[in-house]
Amino acid sequence: MRIKSALRNRTHFAPLLLVLFLMVSAFSCQPAKTIDNDPERLVKHVILIGSDGLGAYAFEKAKVPNMNKMMQGGAYSFEARAVLPSSSAVNWASMIMGSGSELHGYTQWGSKTPELESKVVGPEGIYPTIFSLVDAQLPDEKMGAVYTWDGIGYLFEKPLMDLDHNGKDDIETVTVAMDFFNKENPAFTFIHLTQPDNVGHDIGHDTPEYYTAVEEIDRLVGVILADLEKTGKINESVIILSSDHGGVGTGHGGKSLAEVEIPWIIYGHGIPQIGGPLKSSIVTYDTGATIAHLLGLKMPQVWTGRPVMEVFENN
Repeated sequence: MRIKSALRNRTHFAPLLLVLFLMVSAFSCQPAKTIDNDPERLVKHVILIGSDGLGAYAFEKAKVPNMNKMMQGGAYSFEARAVLPSSSAVNWASMIMGSGSELHGYTQWGSKTPELESKVVGPEGIYPTIFSLVDAQLPDEKMGAVYTWDGIGYLFEKPLMDLDHNGKDDIETVTVAMDFFNKENPAFTFIHLTQPDNVGHDIGHDTPEYYTAVEEIDRLVGVILADLEKTGKINESVIILSSDHGGVGTGHGGKSLAEVEIPWIIYGHGIPQIGGPLKSSIVTYDTGATIAHLLGLKMPQVWTGRPVMEVFENN
């Protein structure tokens, strides 16, 4: 009787099972819906200004009207952090590689090649930078790097560049960078300035001479802003200003906040006037991620940086 009952139940449900099978088969034959994961490009030009050795503490004493203009008209943080060790090549690499030293492998002040094997390398043989993202995803766009400290030249894919220039001083660096910007209309320009780091090493951080050097950097920032305003390109550009580290005495590389905390300022087209410091936690590798977000670039999975979305959520 149990066998007969089971057979009757199986026969009873057979039509229902057939209907379910046909429904599932029909659904599986429909073309799959795709989700558009392509990020939206928010701005035509991004300029990254890097001031070597500019500690966040410098803003308490230095007169910096042009940086203040950027902060008041955009967004900023004095609590962004360098990666450790708080020294130059490590942090400039992290900034443009969207990752910390544990992944890109540059671990020392003057690293020219990774001391730790990079987690991945791109076609040019080094860990992928923001420049490689621009080259691959915006192939018709221009990009350039102009830098006063020659150590920057080891940290990006030189064959990809439309401009690779090592300036003799910060004045030449800014002049060459803005000439390139105005002639070529690049998607991305990196301007590295060597001060106030040189004075910090020679004379000392938190000295009158150090703050004079900071004020000269501010003057050069004013030159850049004035040029953008004169040409009208400020209306299609975003400028990010940051640093690699601060310093104590005549050195850096340690774990104090004076060495690790750096300024992070963003200003320009589409950037809202937030009216106070950002609440977000920012690490220097978030700079590369934020540039990628602005230019609508997909980031490689290996990057650990995150765009500073608080800026865009307030828009």
